[in-house]
Amino acid sequence: LLGESGTGKELVAQAIHEASPRRDKSFVKINCAALPETLLESELFGHEKGAFTGAAGTRIGRFELADKGTLFFDEIGEMPLPIQAKLLRVLQEQQFERLGSTRTLTVDARIIAATNVRLEDAVIAGSFRNDLYYRLNVVPIVMPPLRERREDIPLLLDHFLRISNKRNEKNLRMSKKFLDFLTEFDWPGNVRELQNLMERLVILSTDDVLHIEDLPEYFIRPVERKPDIQSPLQTVTGTETIRERKSLQDLEREQVEAALVRHGWVQARAARELGLTQRQIGYRMKKFRLKRPQFP
Repeated sequence: LLGESGTGKELVAQAIHEASPRRDKSFVKINCAALPETLLESELFGHEKGAFTGAAGTRIGRFELADKGTLFFDEIGEMPLPIQAKLLRVLQEQQFERLGSTRTLTVDARIIAATNVRLEDAVIAGSFRNDLYYRLNVVPIVMPPLRERREDIPLLLDHFLRISNKRNEKNLRMSKKFLDFLTEFDWPGNVRELQNLMERLVILSTDDVLHIEDLPEYFIRPVERKPDIQSPLQTVTGTETIRERKSLQDLEREQVEAALVRHGWVQARAARELGLTQRQIGYRMKKFRLKRPQFP
């Protein structure tokens, strides 16, 4: 599944699973960008007690959980090369071993992979195995970004508004200007950004109608990707200095939140876009009290 972040690749993977003969078995997913290499390997293949420090017991991996079902790899392009080699073996032989074990296990799982990068370029750069690429690239499905299918935006806005209204026991509706504005918005975070926005607006709204003025500032006035948040403040008066500092903090908060939304709250990818380390973006999330939305 090929497409920008937030285009609904996981939903398509789930739909493929539910339309297949494997629908009665498990649909298991794993995000290759969200876990460090050692933890990703343990999550995929499982481990035996004592396999490494902290392995207090036997753990079943995602491959075993997905046996007879479907295993969905999100952000496959972020998978470290050593684990790519082990994944290739599973695809070729349908066999693997848990960490700390010599017993070979057999698995029968459909593999669906998703990426928002060009794996062909990753192969050329040496960060992705060409044999694994050809093994995975059997039936490519391209997911177009939301800006290339604007006719879907009003339908999606209405869909997620109804869901959020029901969840929050409200009955909000959209003004025409609000709807027209968001239909022309470029949606860098695609469907995921749209869904999160509607949930946020429904929760925070105190009116019965959503207006353009209810949108976060970064929707109305796009900001530069990397603002110089350390730039000198105006110091004509003490009041102006405080006001300037507050506006810069608001700007930084909105930019960090927007990057997190665009990348599905995967801190590593948002940090990369903003030119920050994971520790720095973690500090800003704590500073601005930014938390990943939890949807039932």
